[in-house]
Order: sequence, then structure tokens, then C-alpha cells
Amino acid sequence: MTGLPEKPWPTGTAEQLDPLIRRVLAPNPSPYTYTGTQSYVVGAGDDVAVIDPGPNEPAHIDAILATVGDAKIAAIMCTHTHRDHSPAAAPLAERTGAPIVGCAPLVLKSDRPRADESFDTTYAPDRVLEDGEQMTGTGWTLTAVHTPGHTSNHLCFALEESKALFTGDHVMGWSTSVVIPPDGDMGEYMKSLERLMGRDDAVYHAAHGAAITKPQQLVRGMIGHRRQRENQILRLMGEAARPIPEFIPAMYKGLDERLIPAAEMSVEAHLIDLEKRGLAAQDAGVWRTI
Repeated sequence: MTGLPEKPWPTGTAEQLDPLIRRVLAPNPSPYTYTGTQSYVVGAGDDVAVIDPGPNEPAHIDAILATVGDAKIAAIMCTHTHRDHSPAAAPLAERTGAPIVGCAPLVLKSDRPRADESFDTTYAPDRVLEDGEQMTGTGWTLTAVHTPGHTSNHLCFALEESKALFTGDHVMGWSTSVVIPPDGDMGEYMKSLERLMGRDDAVYHAAHGAAITKPQQLVRGMIGHRRQRENQILRLMGEAARPIPEFIPAMYKGLDERLIPAAEMSVEAHLIDLEKRGLAAQDAGVWRTI
């Protein structure tokens, strides 16, 4: 993870990224959201789309509406349902009459403690987009790209006119994505990264961090990073069977203590994937190679 940029941050300010894209930063910085969640307003005509409206913060909702101005919101589009991404969708829809479109709602099958932003259980879309389905407006076309892994319901949105991909938390501009079982799935996450490698997007706009202007290079590096982590885990298990907390000191040097739970769950995601592939097994929480 990179360090925070110097303040002032552009919280609540509309930043023009290209003729069709404006970005608005929410006031929710944290160790898991960087400077905060970035919402995007897509379109320059009479109608626009809002991507990842963010947390239910009145000041942020007001900033989005100020950015939209007199245009009609044709769709409020959510990449996934973590609490820093989708809760503003309902109040924004109530104020504008716009439909909520995008990822499917998610029902958690576990009450386990979480280190990342928890899920938004109030999310209720008017329309769920399947892979390849589109939303269109005046001068813009957004295509859903199914990218499970960070969460099972994660979507990216491709803006065809700009060759830009809104990547939510699947690929971020400041850190690798957290993959947390049971909903997060490392095997699916890796497949989704490989899928992006086969695309020709010119730029990624993530929910956290700067625009990614060399997307293929970054994704290639992310795949390599995950494979390196997997090899570290296999090597450590080869030395001795061990519980998950014992992997962390050897794998994450100088890690911020606040991020240890996330690191442990990331290791668990790798171990579950290795178990599915017949390369690891556990007994009472102690993991070993097969």
C-alpha cells in the first residue's frame, strides 16, 4: 500500500477527467478506503450515470447532485455492495427518481467479523446487469464486465466512448484489492484479473486512488504479486504446518497493525484456493501442504 498524498484532498469537488467523466471524492478516508471513495458522473449531455455513489453522507450526495447540475440521472450504478460504495444509492434515487442499476444484491452467509468495509444490506437495485449488458445515454455507453473475486457480485463498467474501465475495488489505484472469504474468492479474483488482461482498455478509474494509465502493466504486476504470495505460502507450509497468524510476520514485513486482520484473511483466501486445487489441507486451523 502506498502512503497518503499530502492534503488538501479534493473532497466534494468535481474533477473533470475527460469530456465524459467527472470524479467526486467522498469524505470517508480510512486505512481501507485511502483518501475516500471516488464516485463518478459519466456524460456531458442531458442525461448522465452516477457510478459508485458511495457512503450515505449528505455532504457527498449534495456534491454529486451539484456535479450533475440540471442533467437527468439516467442510472445510479454500483460495482458492488460494500458500505463505502452503495449506501448513497437509495437516498440519491429518492431525491432524483433515478433507477439503481448494476450489481446484484448480496446476502452474506457468514456473521464472521470483517476487517474491510461491511456489506450494504439495504441495497435494492431496480435492474441487475448481466455480463455484457449495457446502459446508454446521450453520447455514452456503459457495458457491464463481470469481475467476481473481491466480492461475488462485483462488476466493472466499461465506457466505450473513452475506452475507460471503472474498476470499483477489483483494481485500485493505490493498493491491491482485499479478498476476504467466504464471499471473496481468490480463484475467481485471479480469473477476473486474467479477463482484464484480454481487454484493451486505455485507462482504469478505480473507486480509490489515482487513474491507472498503464492498466495492462498494472494488472500483470498484480497477477505476479498474487502468484508470489501463493509461492510464499507454499514455501512456509513446506517448512512447517502452521495456523494463519504465523504466516503474517514472514510475508508482510513492517505491516501496519491495523491491517493485520486483512492480511490474515487474504492469506486464508489463498489457502482456500490452494485447498480447492488439492495443494493444501488443514486440521483444526493448522495448514499444511499435500
